[in-house]
Amino acid sequence: MKDKGITVTKEKDMPEWYSQVALKSKLADYSRVKGTMVIRPYGFAVWQKIQDEFNKLIAKNNVENAYFPLFIPESFFKKEAEHAKGFSPEVAWIEKKTKDKERIAIRPTSETIMYDSYSRWIRSWRDLPLKINQWCNVVRWEVSDVKLFLRSREFLWQEGHCVYETEKECETETLHYLNLYKKISKDLLAVPALVGKKTEKEKFAGAKTTYGIETFTEEGKALQLATSHNLGQSFAKGFNIKFKGRDDKTHLPWQNSWGFSTRLIGALIMTHSDNKGLVLPPTIAPNQIVIIPILKKDSQNEVLKKARQLKSKLKKYRVLLDDNTSYSSGWKFNEYELRGVPLRLEIGPKDIKKKQVVIARRDNGKKESIKESQLLKTIDKTLNNIQVELFRKASKFLEASIINVETWNDFKKVSKDKKLIKASFCGRPSCEEEIKFKTSGITSRLELLNEKKPKGKCINCDKLANQKVIFGKTY
Repeated sequence: MKDKGITVTKEKDMPEWYSQVALKSKLADYSRVKGTMVIRPYGFAVWQKIQDEFNKLIAKNNVENAYFPLFIPESFFKKEAEHAKGFSPEVAWIEKKTKDKERIAIRPTSETIMYDSYSRWIRSWRDLPLKINQWCNVVRWEVSDVKLFLRSREFLWQEGHCVYETEKECETETLHYLNLYKKISKDLLAVPALVGKKTEKEKFAGAKTTYGIETFTEEGKALQLATSHNLGQSFAKGFNIKFKGRDDKTHLPWQNSWGFSTRLIGALIMTHSDNKGLVLPPTIAPNQIVIIPILKKDSQNEVLKKARQLKSKLKKYRVLLDDNTSYSSGWKFNEYELRGVPLRLEIGPKDIKKKQVVIARRDNGKKESIKESQLLKTIDKTLNNIQVELFRKASKFLEASIINVETWNDFKKVSKDKKLIKASFCGRPSCEEEIKFKTSGITSRLELLNEKKPKGKCINCDKLANQKVIFGKTY
């Protein structure tokens, strides 16, 4: 039993704790192939729930799902120079070349392969807007050491790619998808997120503007959850995407791309889980409730019958009944705590006589006896409260982790305290590189949206500041 549970604490060794939670809760496993991981059925059920909910949201905006090839010709990367340069270190190449002696890459992202098709599909303003999303795997070859869900050579994600007539429509929708990401993070994962714009240095290769949402972990690191990019017209130029406008003249369209990955599951683990194991918010949990019958020889059949009746009564929820007689109730309690099931229902012979059920919350461990007549009402209220409390607790931590600084000495001090730093910044990539060097890895995370422009100088140099930026270490 000791080896079964989590053997290190979150407070003393978070990397090992995190790995054990992901492994022992059966979300994921390590693969024999260097740099890769296995998503187990329990973890994939979480990912599937995210997919299902996000598909509903983008369908309301007339986005359609499609699929494009895994393989990308080298010549496609060269059509947008900044994009090619930015992704060069990450691309995995196939040794065997095509008949025309061109190298083929395994996609690190799909802009190039998708936009080649877009150049043939778009002819008129009537073909716009074109809104396509795909769920797929991508490969970033520079990664060798796996941190389950957070970093691996191959990972799953969604990537949306849209084309518009006007810059205004493109920018509006780029921010719209960013807000959908914030909604998914809050409503589904109970993970609070900072929303903002990336600096010039940190923006996506080839983009005009990059926006993102990020959270902060108890390990003292920022965690990027999703990004949305206004690509401007550079990819349209590179891939010869043109359309005849309403004025009968030829125009270049505006484009965006936006995506999140299975890293969301890593954020979920980091944010809510504890030293007993995984903690899942009810909205994302594959099983919201587990029913555990307290079995004794002289009342086993009666209790099992009652447990099955309870499961039927609770069919509106995602309910698991563990009626396996090979394991003790205590073993099952520990097992489902480790796996993060939000609510446990216990029913034994004494409970049947009293017409009650014992419920136990995973988030805070509280137990109480509930009359059967009040069960549905209580469960509704309790699951909602768990969701709200998980988000409230995480939001409080995030807010307390942001420290506003006015001087470079304070910046250096806070950089050692595992906090996020809010400071005035000039926006220059060279200045940001200097900050990273002087602080052993602190980088800009976001310029918060709707933040007032600062007065005075940059936190690091004598140039005038034009941004208020969140800085911190990242994964």
